Amino acid sequence: MVSSSHEALHRVFQKDPALLTRALQRVLHVPFPEPRDFAVLNADLTEIEPIERRVDTLMRVETDEGAYLLVVEAQGKVDEDKRGSWAYYLSYLYAKYRCEPVLIVITQSGATARWAARPIRLGLPGWHSLTVRPLVLGPENVPLIVDEKEAERDVPLAVLSAMTHGRGKQATAILKPLATALRTVDAESAAVFVQFVDSCLVDSQAKEIWRDLMAAIHYFFRHPVAEQVREEGREEGRLEDRAEMTLRILEWRGIPVPDEVREQVLACTDLEQLEVWARRAVHAEAAEELLR
Repeated sequence: MVSSSHEALHRVFQKDPALLTRALQRVLHVPFPEPRDFAVLNADLTEIEPIERRVDTLMRVETDEGAYLLVVEAQGKVDEDKRGSWAYYLSYLYAKYRCEPVLIVITQSGATARWAARPIRLGLPGWHSLTVRPLVLGPENVPLIVDEKEAERDVPLAVLSAMTHGRGKQATAILKPLATALRTVDAESAAVFVQFVDSCLVDSQAKEIWRDLMAAIHYFFRHPVAEQVREEGREEGRLEDRAEMTLRILEWRGIPVPDEVREQVLACTDLEQLEVWARRAVHAEAAEELLR
């Protein structure tokens, strides 16, 4: 299970390598050629035993215009030491593979994104021996995908949107559209994407909403996070928890809940019925639809 946002932010590209080139083309408007094939490479760049250097994710992509090495670095905060490391990574990879390296930095922080985007220039002023210009994906340029149809058109990009915005107040806006869109992909991919998003949500309310939404989707019950939800549900008061979850989904979606609906949901002692109502709450246009 991916337990940190750092791991999720770069491993999402291992799950769907084509997402990386789409992000370069659509988010950063870089005219990257269409890929024909991808290969995930060993990320260990250690050359001498005492000094270990390791990139987060390294992929080789073949295009009609040639081969490229895509170096993906997840960056949580400003770290000046990284600027020297990144220059080393690219030089080493070019010397080893004789293939053009491209550095992509992904972060959940706007300040970190602005810092990472600064060119790294080594050499004399005005006559630089080496210039590194990272391509940066972050909350200021990755679109916030809040439309259900848009999320369904490119589920991995919608996942990336939720991940990069996972530390901001807008994170909750994408969760319901994404939850619905995940039903259009295979269960294995959906479970992996669910895990990535869960690890990147910082706000406790957003994480709770996400887990509530996932608990209402059948395939998610095979996922480790869902297992945790189930374990919590097995404790005393699980009927009350599921009833309150159903009402929270409606309230989060901005759907008014009449007193008679609230009372009937809270009074229900049939766990299977509450499961049905929870799933209906994800799509219902009115609270009364739960009871029909």
